[in-house]
Amino acid sequence: MPKIDRRVLKTQEAIKKAILELMSEKKFDDITIQDISDRANVNRSTVYLHYLDKYDLLDKMIDEHINELKETSEWACQEEWVAATEIFFEYFEKNYLFFSTMLASKEATPSFRNKFLEYVIEGYKDELHKTNGKNEGLSEDIIVQFAANAYVGVLESWLKDGMPSPPNVIAKELGILLERIL
Repeated sequence: MPKIDRRVLKTQEAIKKAILELMSEKKFDDITIQDISDRANVNRSTVYLHYLDKYDLLDKMIDEHINELKETSEWACQEEWVAATEIFFEYFEKNYLFFSTMLASKEATPSFRNKFLEYVIEGYKDELHKTNGKNEGLSEDIIVQFAANAYVGVLESWLKDGMPSPPNVIAKELGILLERIL
């Protein structure tokens, strides 16, 4: 894979940060490319060099985080529930601006939340088959939906409240509950 120029990465990060900051201040529909370029301190043409429009920028950001979570899943899910959950919550903490904005934004939330929930559901489907009959007689779909929605709900609440407890504390409690369910 070719190495990307650090200046390009820095510019892309400034553009991503700019749109997230703007989304926390006003509606996504009201944000213009000029707003993004002004906030990122780059020319409008620079934004267009990297992204087709603000929707493309948002989609690429969402896909980037979902892909990073999938990569994290490959090794984190080999851990016990509490340790794996802590790894993910550390990632959410590190990327607080993105996740808190995406889960709080009225315009972005449905698209992001659906993709994120789909990712969580797929992960839990794999875990459900390792339960040794713990949930025998119950619908797998309901178990997975319940666990995934609970996970996303706890994450939303934790982010909305400004991360009142460190990742290891929330991960311990959520991990224990997930272990009981799955």
